[in-house]
Amino acid sequence: MSDTLPALPTQTHLDVEDIANDMILLKDGSASLVIEVNAVNFGLLSEKEQDATIYAYAQMLNSLTFSIQIVISSKRKDISLYIDKLDSYLSKITEPKLKDQLTKYRDFVKAIVRQGNVLDKKFYISIPFSSMELGLSSSLKALGGKSPKQSYPREYILDRAITNLAPKRDHLLRLLARIGLKGKQMTSAELLQIFFDFYNPDMIGTHIKLPEISPS
Repeated sequence: MSDTLPALPTQTHLDVEDIANDMILLKDGSASLVIEVNAVNFGLLSEKEQDATIYAYAQMLNSLTFSIQIVISSKRKDISLYIDKLDSYLSKITEPKLKDQLTKYRDFVKAIVRQGNVLDKKFYISIPFSSMELGLSSSLKALGGKSPKQSYPREYILDRAITNLAPKRDHLLRLLARIGLKGKQMTSAELLQIFFDFYNPDMIGTHIKLPEISPS
């Protein structure tokens, strides 16, 4: 018998079962949607504006009647598209001095980002749908019985989750707008990209696409 355990796919260690219909479906039958929120340059606000923003933010959190999770992602800035655009300009420039200056600028930008001095901060709010809201079988699972994945089809879980989370999403977006923040629900493609970036930090700048579904 070999002492070496067989390698398992990375997916077996993740809680995520699937990403579909702009939702994250987890292996325990629960689900969630994610809202991306724009940032506010707090340091540029006056002291009075900062106090007002903090107060409005606290009021928003205290008014919620459902759970949320706030996630802040800080990573090295992805400038691959910007560099591609500079390279495109360089290929069209014929004047040697101008081309040399633009080349130095491009290399300077790449060096700054490589040193980790330019960070890209993203803010997300996740609204969860608990598998316990699916009914009796979820309660049985909590007691060691069958899991919701065994009791309910994937489409049913997603449909129940969307019905439950859509009003919460709309309410939260309205609250964010009141304090000057703009949010939007992330699409399946955006969710797939963010999970890829989280679990592959050394592959920054790699853009992936959802697999195309062939018509039946």
